Amino acid sequence: MNSTESIKELKKTVKPFEQTNLRSSLIQMANTLLPLILLWYVTYLSLSVSYFLTLPLALVTAGFVIRTFIIFHDCCHGSFFRSKRANDIIGTITGLLTLVPYEQWKNAHNIHHATSSNLDKRGIGDLWIMTTAEYRAASFWNKVFYRLYRFPLFMFTVGPIFVFLFQYRFNRKGAKRKERMHTYLTNVLLVVLYGLLIWAVGWQSFVLVQGPVFFFSGLLGIWLFYVQHQFEESYFEKDDEWSYVKAAVEGSSFYKLPKVLQWMTGNIGYHHVHHLSPRVPNYYLEQAHNETPPLHKATTITLWTSLKSLRFHLWDEDLKNFVTFGSLKHKARAAESMTGKLALGSKPISEKRAART
Repeated sequence: MNSTESIKELKKTVKPFEQTNLRSSLIQMANTLLPLILLWYVTYLSLSVSYFLTLPLALVTAGFVIRTFIIFHDCCHGSFFRSKRANDIIGTITGLLTLVPYEQWKNAHNIHHATSSNLDKRGIGDLWIMTTAEYRAASFWNKVFYRLYRFPLFMFTVGPIFVFLFQYRFNRKGAKRKERMHTYLTNVLLVVLYGLLIWAVGWQSFVLVQGPVFFFSGLLGIWLFYVQHQFEESYFEKDDEWSYVKAAVEGSSFYKLPKVLQWMTGNIGYHHVHHLSPRVPNYYLEQAHNETPPLHKATTITLWTSLKSLRFHLWDEDLKNFVTFGSLKHKARAAESMTGKLALGSKPISEKRAART
């Protein structure tokens, strides 16, 4: 992966998979959207039986919301259909089902792909990551807020609520007119859609079902996005050293999930393949990985090992890996101790004796 030649060859190797199969796309829509609608209906019906039945059903429904989001995601990349118009229409519809404005997310996500792992171009479409140097130089309140942001309980409970219910309801700074208008349209359509649902089932039933469905799906969505770039020996570089292909293969993980979860998440665990070539539809990601041996070198994480990523808080530019807040504090104490010893060692012998007494 070090030579320019091998980088070009790797991109050429996955090129044949950058094609849309209309039949596969239509089948995926059918086996995603139909079960989603049916599960929503059954989950509402379960309220008359027991809420202990409703919650597991809401979790399964949330899984199909994630699968719907994968269709939305492919439409944003223009890889689900050959037709731009078809991608825009289905992307807008699936965006409504997942509470995400199509144009806004498409533009922000494309920036994420163009700048992923670039330390000089953070801030759009990614999670907040500080380097150890930035954290040391930060103000007290910035450190407090960053620690809160990186605290798992906060990130995966408050995070989904904030992102899907509030952040996506407003436009990004500098958004163009088309994006702004589309966000407004999405908000209006959501009010109409949810207004009809509340009218049909009542506000209490609506909250009892939609609440857990979108909380679970939001939590799972943020977790997937988090874990696929936050692993110990990931890849981050300044702009002058940054490489798109290295960011894809070394800065994105291969999240090896059980087959059921792999299917439910639309193969997004093959994130290194997706970042190398966003034009590969989700249903070809596994094949592209299997038939491209250099991609097998990507960092592989499992459900169990992915939990370790919760301990990673800061990027260390010297060590080239993620570190914890605790290790940074330990490093600072060790440096202070060493400085003290050096200072003591430089004193005259008489001063050392006086210091001992």
